[in-house]
Amino acid sequence: MKPNVLFFLLTLSALLSFSASDTSEKVESKPNILFIFTDDQRADALGVASNPNIKTPNIDALAQKGTRFENCYVMGGHHGAICAPSRAMLLSGKSLFHVYDRLDGVQTLPNYLSTYGYRTFGTGKWHNGAASFEATFQEGREVMLGGMSNHFEVPVRKMNANGTLDSLASKGFSTDVFTRAALDFLDRYSKSSRDQPFFCYIAYTAPHDPRSPAPAYAEAYAEDAIPLPENFKSHHPFRFDDFNVRDETLAPWPRTPEVIQSSLAEYYALIQHIDDRVGDLIDRLKMHKLYENTLIVYAADNGLALGSHGLLGKQNLYEHSTKVPLILSGPGIPEEQTSKALVYLYDLFPTLVDYLHLPQVEQIDGKSLVKILTKEEETVRTSLYTAYRNTVRAVRDKEWKLIRYPQIDETQLFNLTQDPQELINLAKDTLYTDKVAEMMDELVWHHKATEDTLNLYPKTIRSKEYDYRTLVQKRDRWQPPYIINKYFPKEAVDPQNP
Repeated sequence: MKPNVLFFLLTLSALLSFSASDTSEKVESKPNILFIFTDDQRADALGVASNPNIKTPNIDALAQKGTRFENCYVMGGHHGAICAPSRAMLLSGKSLFHVYDRLDGVQTLPNYLSTYGYRTFGTGKWHNGAASFEATFQEGREVMLGGMSNHFEVPVRKMNANGTLDSLASKGFSTDVFTRAALDFLDRYSKSSRDQPFFCYIAYTAPHDPRSPAPAYAEAYAEDAIPLPENFKSHHPFRFDDFNVRDETLAPWPRTPEVIQSSLAEYYALIQHIDDRVGDLIDRLKMHKLYENTLIVYAADNGLALGSHGLLGKQNLYEHSTKVPLILSGPGIPEEQTSKALVYLYDLFPTLVDYLHLPQVEQIDGKSLVKILTKEEETVRTSLYTAYRNTVRAVRDKEWKLIRYPQIDETQLFNLTQDPQELINLAKDTLYTDKVAEMMDELVWHHKATEDTLNLYPKTIRSKEYDYRTLVQKRDRWQPPYIINKYFPKEAVDPQNP
């Protein structure tokens, strides 16, 4: 028998070994799930993603012992806080236009697993309202409601015995607070009867700003040693939306190499801190003899520009802001495998249900990736659609990507195979007229299929011209004073708006 055929059969056998032959099979035979979710982490902000400038050995090891999806995307958002709809899509398995950021009354993955005997626990960021957390998890500690906070004084709550979240308490550095909560859960679980598998969800608030690493990591990266992104620009060439959205106000215009290198050094330090805590989680699983029967999922809610294309935030549809890490590692998952399939974060709901051989949930939009894991299929879709507010839409296939800005009548066409940094816009080149039309047809198809309500053909066209010097940047209240002083020297700060 050929080695690749044997590998496939062994992998399939391992996956099916966790499948229920009938509904009477004992649920404890199913694997545990540890779901690690980071905030604002670009897909390329990992060593295993061919980034030699960041140290993530523990996450890299997960990828080496599992499968990494190179083209995983968040579908987008209908407002600047992309993380809220991203999390709603992830947990519901629904697309943007079917869930937005509202989870109240919506079936979530942890809630669904609990109906099949899973013990569910959540800690960290929850950006979708207290009521939906209470309906989603059976247990919760150190839960932060909202979008962001000071990393050093994270406001958290715990779930009481009656299933409700209690009053606020401020605790230490966010990454450590959430990790301790998860470690404590694993300790409690190890002392229990273990007659239920667990679903443990850890939603870190790093590397989301404030980009203020813990003291032990503050000097982890020398700013002048961090190379600029290949697609670094001092400012974006045209305005397509509100450039005073919060993320874009975290550093002055024009973007300078020094500011971007400094931001990247802080960003990488926050991720390295997470990586160390991932190592602690894995060690604890091994200590309690849980590791061999635990599926570990590592993902993030959205990417971030950090100087790419002259932008800082995630409020755009370039690859750096919509593509996220996705790694699965554990029982039955092929090792040292990478997939180029076009997938969404919200594919994880049906994927995990399929992996556990549970009945699929109706009225969700995600697609199971199990057949990609077993190499029965190479992809689950031929193209993928992303959206931001009512201003930008994009579609990409294996090679090409088209971004359309209807309100300013602007189109970008990139060959991602030859130009992965999206630097060469081919839309106005007559050699690619047919390709633009082909990709536009694909975009229109997705627009209809996803029940997107955006008017792709507005009668009034807005100007795309702007002068970044006229943008009035309000200081964000969450940034520590030293961050404000670093990026906005005191003499440059408006005394009326400190």
